[in-house]
Amino acid sequence: MKTDKMSFSFQFTRLEMLRFSCTFVYSNRRDMISFFRTPSQSVIAVESASAFSPETIEKLNWLFGNATLLAAETISSPFIGPRREMITPWSTCAVEITQNMGIGGITRIEEYTPISGDAPFDSDPMLQRKYESLDQALFTIDKQPEEIIYIEDIAAYNSKEGLALSEDEIEYLNGVSNKMGRKLTDSEVFGFSQVNSEHCRHKIFNGKFVIDGEEKELSLFQLIKRTSQVNPNNLISAYKDNVAFVQGPMIEQFAPASGDKPDFFRTTEVESVLSLKAETHNFPTTVEPFNGASTGTGGEIRDRLAGGKGSLPVAGTAIYMTSYPRLEEDREWEQKLPPREWLYQTPEQILIKASNGASDFGNKFGQPLICGSVLTFEHAENYKKFGYDKVIMLAGGVGYANKRDARKGDPQSGEKVVVLGGDNYRIGMGGGAVSSVNTGEYSSGIELNAVQRANPEMQKRVANVIRSLAESEENPIVSIHDHGAGGHLNCLSELVEKTGGVIEIDKLPVGDKTLSAKEIIGNESQERMGLLVEQKDIEHMARIAARERAPMYVVGETTDDMRFTFREPGGDNPIDMELDDFFGKPPVTIMEDSTLEETYEAPAYNPAQLGTYIENVLKLEAVACKDWLTNKVDRSVTGKIARQQCQGEIQLPLSDCGAISLDYKGYAGMATSLGHAPQVAMIDPAAGSVMAVAEALTNIVFAPLTNGLQGVSLSANWMWPCRNPGEDARLYKAVEACSEFASELGINIPTGKDSLSMTQKYGDDKVFSPGTVIISAAAEVKNIRRIVSPVLAYIKGTYLYYVDFSFDPFKLGGSAFAQTLNKIGDEAPTVTDAEYFKNAFAAIQELTSRGLILAGHDISAGGMITTMLEMCFANPQGGLEAHLDKIRHTDLIKILFSENPGVLIQVKHHRLVEKIFDDYGVGFAIVARPIEERKLIIAKDEFRQEFDIDQLRDVWFKTSYLLDRKQSGAACASERFTNYKQQPLQFDIKPSFTGRMEDLGLNPDRKERTRLTAAIIREKGTNGEREMAYSLYLAGFDVKDVHMTDLTSGRETLEDVQFAVFCGGFSNSDVLGSAKGWAGGFRYNEKAKKALENFFSREDTLSLGICNGCQLLMELGLIFPEMGDKHPRMEHNLSHKFESTFVSVEIPKNNSVMFGSLEGTKTGIWVAHGEGRFVLPEEAARYNIAAKYVYDTYPGNPNGSDYATAAVCSADGRHLAMMPHLERTIFPWQNAYYPFTCRKHEVTPWMEAFVNAREWVKNKKNN
Repeated sequence: MKTDKMSFSFQFTRLEMLRFSCTFVYSNRRDMISFFRTPSQSVIAVESASAFSPETIEKLNWLFGNATLLAAETISSPFIGPRREMITPWSTCAVEITQNMGIGGITRIEEYTPISGDAPFDSDPMLQRKYESLDQALFTIDKQPEEIIYIEDIAAYNSKEGLALSEDEIEYLNGVSNKMGRKLTDSEVFGFSQVNSEHCRHKIFNGKFVIDGEEKELSLFQLIKRTSQVNPNNLISAYKDNVAFVQGPMIEQFAPASGDKPDFFRTTEVESVLSLKAETHNFPTTVEPFNGASTGTGGEIRDRLAGGKGSLPVAGTAIYMTSYPRLEEDREWEQKLPPREWLYQTPEQILIKASNGASDFGNKFGQPLICGSVLTFEHAENYKKFGYDKVIMLAGGVGYANKRDARKGDPQSGEKVVVLGGDNYRIGMGGGAVSSVNTGEYSSGIELNAVQRANPEMQKRVANVIRSLAESEENPIVSIHDHGAGGHLNCLSELVEKTGGVIEIDKLPVGDKTLSAKEIIGNESQERMGLLVEQKDIEHMARIAARERAPMYVVGETTDDMRFTFREPGGDNPIDMELDDFFGKPPVTIMEDSTLEETYEAPAYNPAQLGTYIENVLKLEAVACKDWLTNKVDRSVTGKIARQQCQGEIQLPLSDCGAISLDYKGYAGMATSLGHAPQVAMIDPAAGSVMAVAEALTNIVFAPLTNGLQGVSLSANWMWPCRNPGEDARLYKAVEACSEFASELGINIPTGKDSLSMTQKYGDDKVFSPGTVIISAAAEVKNIRRIVSPVLAYIKGTYLYYVDFSFDPFKLGGSAFAQTLNKIGDEAPTVTDAEYFKNAFAAIQELTSRGLILAGHDISAGGMITTMLEMCFANPQGGLEAHLDKIRHTDLIKILFSENPGVLIQVKHHRLVEKIFDDYGVGFAIVARPIEERKLIIAKDEFRQEFDIDQLRDVWFKTSYLLDRKQSGAACASERFTNYKQQPLQFDIKPSFTGRMEDLGLNPDRKERTRLTAAIIREKGTNGEREMAYSLYLAGFDVKDVHMTDLTSGRETLEDVQFAVFCGGFSNSDVLGSAKGWAGGFRYNEKAKKALENFFSREDTLSLGICNGCQLLMELGLIFPEMGDKHPRMEHNLSHKFESTFVSVEIPKNNSVMFGSLEGTKTGIWVAHGEGRFVLPEEAARYNIAAKYVYDTYPGNPNGSDYATAAVCSADGRHLAMMPHLERTIFPWQNAYYPFTCRKHEVTPWMEAFVNAREWVKNKKNN
């Protein structure tokens, strides 16, 4: 039978989706709803086509954690639960779990929490609502989709819908309507407003500026672009994409040979390009912090995924700026302004919820967060109120792509438009437009309606498809674009803007059948990507998508008529316009402003108050310990993290530079850093820009960059309260200075973002967010193993050198010190000589590359005194004696607290170091030396004062504790505050362990097969498979990539596998419990169940479950089968939150195949999990404990496991279940800390565990 290719491909995709997709539609028939009450008293509502059989009820009871099916059709008591019209991501996963368990006919599952009748509704109104009762109409929606509306009065429609169209744009649209001879539809007007919003089209940055009556020659965007014209350096792609690419090195790609079936990993040499991107999600985070920051992180990841023809994100960055959280009453600097009647959330709630949201998305998607910053600020002066009431949430990141894919292809007529990802919901409607105006300008209904929801597990599935295509020998993607602001409107129109295209609206997935055509087209539901693919590649791509359980829809095709059409079957077209009309040609935006001269009062101070000043500065959120942020965000996933925030034996967040390895060989890498100086910009916007760039560069300078300063590229993200008197002039001055400074330094700014409505309105009152530029820097690193740590080494005969980068006198303006005195300051520090800055940077680079710096730390927030203290904090002993006489400045307070760009370095070979400085013409001063006493001594001329380092460290840590109480609970936060300094890392590595690959029989260059077969087994949501696969590959295994769909379909039986590893991540987003859904697939799918039972019944097999895989093995009862129903399960961490930390474990006497030879070893390991607590009710000897945390108490025992258990093994030693990630700790550079005495190790003792497995399998195979 002949079948049309297009038709066949689409039918195939739909069939696959019926089986694997988590997309469901409403039926016209009335389904029934069954209610299950859980042990926690919540109610789970299950919609199904018919009543359940006893067998199905038993399965659901197990899945819901021993829930009870209620006989009632109605529950007459109040609950909080999801909006009826929106299927939640939780439901999507839950329904798919039931499908994997062989349960058919279920269309929706939601959970409801009981509340008292008079309890206030304080949940997210975008996502939840209060129900007075639960009944059979719970999911019934009376609303019908609105018909297409033809707009009679565009101006009135603009005002009613909050579209933020200007008068010029309204006039333009009226002209288009007249030209077309018909009224425009609601979709066309709405679509134009989104696609041409300030948020999407950057009209201010592309506009003309007239300052003090003088028209500026260049637009803001031209000023930024000029840096790349003057300094193209290694740029490959700039301003053409949502991400910038620079030339990278040759790297080793490690990936399966194919992505549509189980296949073996192999290594391939590819030429790389490095990606840099930073995104801000300010308005959504202000309105709904968790989802705002979560979708900001997801959107930034999608930007990098959509680079060129597909690129791979590796690691992220984050910045949070809010008004004061008011954690304590005695912080005088917080009293300048009274708390406002916050529009949506308090600053404290925003800090915690936003960071929770960003962390949660990265944790579940599998992107570590390795660098970040916090700033809280309020001020009143010059009859203005300043504060980050409209918050700043920046999500940035780095990654790489195959250079082959760095540029998008040219679309041709007849190519297929494909959408990967989830459903359409009434979410994010008008997000582009609402983000373009002052918060509080529109009604809260309009503003809330612009907030999105996040589903990181769905995005991971989509990313896996793109990853597979990008790693193919021939990438079939012609072009790719992410769904962000403007939804399908923006994404699909940009895909077809060079050809035209037709989109079949009935082919778009819909999760809410009440959506109108306008809402289907324009909503900003997340986790979706649009692609152009040739017809011949559709079937192959569909097989990959089905295997990864990524919903895939062929929704249209390119044409050659330059029209953009959304077509409905048998009806009017919601959009049918020429692309030129749709993208618009409204007049250029004109920004007229006058310079407003404003000055700020200088701080008054007394050196006798130095102790008080230090403590106050250390309490500021910008300066204080960020443990409350780092302890909940994964900093190790991918196994490619060479530098993250936490340093030293006490593991405190001190590093201002993050770095990744580009492959597992572990030399070539990429570093990233951040910089901002908004308080300096208040005094002088030009100096603020220079200081932001300088901070980012002094943060990255301790990584040995392949091409030095010239190898650095920047992202500039501009947040400014535009269209207020004087602010547009200040913005122009700031951008101009940024452009000039970057050009003088010889570097470029190939990417960025602007958010120019940073004003919060309270009726007639305004609070201005200070004009802010955030700089993200990125560069290739030639050797990630030589990145300098900020932790002081207590080595006799060493000295601390101060190296100034600013060539400017010490100034306190814009400093944290001034902020604690409720001042901004009257003079702004800057860099007065760009050439001198370049020389200072080059000198530190040479010292770094030659290994002459023992420790190094930049001087920024908090000044030199904070830098000195932070260099001491992560050590359990030792101090510093600082003599500042060689600094030729008389004002001690300015020396200690000014934030002029500079660094402190610890060196031993001081004569050689000084010669190098002299060769570069760079000044320096010896300022301190390490001492044995645990104190900091500050001396200059007649002044001398001693400070208790440990006492100041507690002051510095306390702000973190105060925030941590709201996320870890009072008990765990208090325990962490007490124990953090009492639990230094411990190492005891056997002298017989040399750390040499050769001694362990490892060959990282091998290409041939060994016939020792291991499989990494993953489920949707697994994110730790690649680092595990490489650990096995390096050990000598042939490693097969096995997805759960391979097992449930019968494509894979594990018959040829000797070592099965169940990998870490968030299978099914931990819906219904960690690994519960994964376990359901094994328990109730006959093919998967048989494959697993056969594997575990063989005598020649080993298994390892890590993190989520550990939870799976424990849930399935596979470690201690002899215990039957008493087999232990994993429980939530005692903190009831995700724990990310690097801790010490010890290997007791054990019979594990993998760990037996490691008995007596103590070493470090990464932890990253939310449900990692071993609950072991019987005596320890019953459980064959194979690894234990060195400390019994939190946070050294990060989850509260009984007997401090980190791993358990079966009685015969063959099967091991372990929560920490040994696969992310096999190389010293992956470790957050590794002993200096072992610095020559090529691998850590954890690699020996994989070698033990290899030898066991080899012996079994030979015998």
